Amino acid sequence: MQTEEEFKDFILNGHLHYIPNVSIDCAIFGYHEYQLKLLLIRHRNLDSWSLPGGHIKRTEKLLEAANRNVKVRTGVDNLFLQQFKTFGDPGRIPFEKFDKKKWLEITGLASWEGNWLMDQTISVGFYAITDFSETILQTDISTGACAWFDIGSLPPLEFDHDEIVRDALYAMRLHLYHYPIGLNLLPEKFTLSEIHALYETLLGKKLDISNFPKKLIALKLLKKLDEKRSIGAHRSPHLYSFDREKYELALKEGLVLS
Repeated sequence: MQTEEEFKDFILNGHLHYIPNVSIDCAIFGYHEYQLKLLLIRHRNLDSWSLPGGHIKRTEKLLEAANRNVKVRTGVDNLFLQQFKTFGDPGRIPFEKFDKKKWLEITGLASWEGNWLMDQTISVGFYAITDFSETILQTDISTGACAWFDIGSLPPLEFDHDEIVRDALYAMRLHLYHYPIGLNLLPEKFTLSEIHALYETLLGKKLDISNFPKKLIALKLLKKLDEKRSIGAHRSPHLYSFDREKYELALKEGLVLS
């Protein structure tokens, strides 16, 4: 929604096109050069930051809705997306924090009484992972800011989004042992040190440099290339690439990396 007219129509008639009382919140993790970040937005009507998300169209699947919401914020399509938990505790959205008078002025509504948005909402949590250097962040009529934050120095979040982020980070790190992640986070050709650093950053802990990459090779996810990268005197490590067929199969069937 980029105009006040579109926003007004969403508030007045959104229940005709979107499922009431159910929304999506997306923890979008960004990796680049050994840094792990989280994408946050700040609504124009609130002072604090929160996760991006939105409602689900009556005509789309959950995964389609999550992908649409992620693409709107990042400009990137078809990211690795994983549903991890549903959040629905009473009072999870403190409506008293909203400046209702301000939004009434913007929308022209006479009252919020009975509006489809002013009710308890259940949120389906998804997480995504992307290269944050490849994103083009976008705001809209209801969003004043959209920015990447280091995962170790996040600001306090609105609603129950601190809990959602904790659960998303836990789920992502658990899933790293069962799904291949990295195809869109590394160059097409990379060294074992680079994929080792990727997993260490995402997991937030040290991994055995001599043992960890061997597991990926044993699972036949990596192909050793007849190429080396010159990175200094007497240092020319071999380059590797993902076996795309086995990578896609592992995404569908899972794997055990431990």
